[in-house]
Amino acid sequence: MHLQETQAWIAAGLTALIGLITYLKCRGQGRGAEGGNKEFFLAGGGLSWLFVAGSITITNLSTDQLVGMNGNQMALLAWWELSGVVGLSILAWVFLPIYYKHNCTTVTELLEKKYGNVGVRSTIGTIFLIGNVVIYQPIMLYTGALMMKSMFGLEIPIMVLALAFAVAGSLYAIFGGLRAVAVTDTYSGILLLAMCMLVVFLSLKAIGFDFSGIPAERLTMIGGNDSPLPWHVLLTGMIFIQMFYWSTNQTITQRAMAAPNLKEAQKGVFAATVVRLLIVPPMVVIPGIVSYKLFGHLGDAAYGKIVWHVLPNWMSGIFAAAIASAVLAHFASVLNSSAALYVCDIHEKYINPKPNVPRLSMLVSIGFVILSLLLVPIYDGADSIINLVQKLNGLTSMPVLSVFIVGLLFRNVDARAAIAGLVFGVALYAVFSFGWAPLHYIHMMFITLWTTVAFSLLLNRVVFGKRAEFILTRKPAAA
Repeated sequence: MHLQETQAWIAAGLTALIGLITYLKCRGQGRGAEGGNKEFFLAGGGLSWLFVAGSITITNLSTDQLVGMNGNQMALLAWWELSGVVGLSILAWVFLPIYYKHNCTTVTELLEKKYGNVGVRSTIGTIFLIGNVVIYQPIMLYTGALMMKSMFGLEIPIMVLALAFAVAGSLYAIFGGLRAVAVTDTYSGILLLAMCMLVVFLSLKAIGFDFSGIPAERLTMIGGNDSPLPWHVLLTGMIFIQMFYWSTNQTITQRAMAAPNLKEAQKGVFAATVVRLLIVPPMVVIPGIVSYKLFGHLGDAAYGKIVWHVLPNWMSGIFAAAIASAVLAHFASVLNSSAALYVCDIHEKYINPKPNVPRLSMLVSIGFVILSLLLVPIYDGADSIINLVQKLNGLTSMPVLSVFIVGLLFRNVDARAAIAGLVFGVALYAVFSFGWAPLHYIHMMFITLWTTVAFSLLLNRVVFGKRAEFILTRKPAAA
């Protein structure tokens, strides 16, 4: 117990050190109400490429990812990270130039400008906001608290640990805005990536860099039809899943929109792409595969088992600090983007166009934190509920992406047609998810997306009497 207490103090000390460094880096910047939402939610356009890259990386990397993907104990799952390279490339080359051209604070602001309708912006913003507060934030608090409890054998209720994470993480988001969140993300990310890559190396060393004896299906990168990720889904729905996540996700894109200019933002995204290509894939599959060779099938317990098997005792506290700081940074990132969605897409549009942004953000963030904490018990030990909620979250991804695609590729589309298409798409994928699904669910997402796009355009023509015009075929204006 004495060793565990020492490790816990090391973890707490390093986490506090990251907080101190963040404070010293950000003090005196972005104070007061005069900066408005651009200052608070986009760091006044002051994030260099390094902090853009660091914040994007750690915002995506979480305990769920490390534990869940390694829990599959197979190399095939690395495709989720490798295909993220495509998603980040689309963000850098396609979406970022559009966001910067239209001077957007939120991704949904682009929809308002494309459709000329605030309703479509607030509708999509509300969907994103509900997902953050009801799904992502409670799960982050729960998994982070559970990991700390398991690491140190703490006799502390999950809710107490979740409360500690919520309070500490919200301090960054509430008092520092995106600037503090991005700085914390970057420093936490450096520590986490370093420790996780060390685990990869020590795991390989534990088996003498020898993968013999491991079943071929756990080492292959070409998935068969009966695998969790058949190879052909990489050519259909996977591309658009990555487009949705990296290019229309407020939590991710907010970091890229906070650079001084488009070029600096793209540099940051390119750096995050390199990390995604070279560093993250080994982290999320190799420890799990090695764990299979050493201990057999363990499921979600695989990552924790291999970490404590290969790490020296004196390093356990450092690893715990990396995990704890990553949870804090990730929670702060999502909380900050939730506040941005509420303030910019709802409050400023329907209640007060010029609020005191830091004060309003603080109030709504406190409300979001309280709601997230109240939802933690729902996830406590209930794996089936977590799986159900993730499936429900999948209901909206392709329908929401269809609204972006229609808005970006076509002119003269009524916003009501796009919103009706969104409802249709959710209903269609519900049928595929909970009823009839002849193909892999990723194929069904692809079908849902383009069926929804077609439905919106048809409705626009038949019901609203407007003929959509494909933007790329527009004739140049006469001289």
